Amino acid sequence: MTLLEVPVVPVRVIGLAVDSRMQPVVLLTPLDVGDGPRVMVPIWVGTQEAASISVAVNGEDTPRPLSHDLMRTLLESVGASVDRADVTRIEDGTFYAELRLTTRDGPVTLDCRPSDAIALVSRIGAPLFVAESVLSDAGVLEEVDEDEADDEPDPATAEEKVAEFRRFLDDVDPEDFQG
Repeated sequence: MTLLEVPVVPVRVIGLAVDSRMQPVVLLTPLDVGDGPRVMVPIWVGTQEAASISVAVNGEDTPRPLSHDLMRTLLESVGASVDRADVTRIEDGTFYAELRLTTRDGPVTLDCRPSDAIALVSRIGAPLFVAESVLSDAGVLEEVDEDEADDEPDPATAEEKVAEFRRFLDDVDPEDFQG
C-alpha cells in the first residue's frame, strides 16, 4: 500500500514532556478533536531533537542555526519545498515518517525519523499528519469533560492536562506500544 492509500489525520504538536526515565516525548493530537475523547500520540525522541522541536514550536531564535534550520535553508536554496510530513507507521515500538517535497524535478518522498519531520515542518509551517493506524495503535485517549467541550480552550486547563499526561508518562514504557 502506498502512502496515498493510507488514511491519515492532520495533527499538531501539543507539547513536549519527559517520561520517568527522563526521555523526551513529543505529544501530538488531531487538529479536529470534536466531541468526546481526544487522542494523544506520544513519540519518544532524542534530547537534541526535542530541543529543536521546542525551539520551532515556541518560535524561539537561536544564536546559530540548528540542524533543522540548516535543512530548511538547504531546501530553500535548491528550490525545493516541504509540502507535508506523515507519521506513517509504528513497527516494534519504532515510529516511521516520510517527508513529501516538491522539487524542480517533481515530487519526492523521503523516509525520515518522525522527530526530524516534526522539527522541520514546525519551522516551515507545513502540515503534519499521522496515519489512522498509528493513532489506533499508539494513541492514548483523554476524556473530554462534556461541560468543557463547547468552551474556548483555557491555557491553564491545557497545562493541567499536559501535566496529567506527564504523570501518565511516568508509568508507561515505550515497549507498551509495541504491536
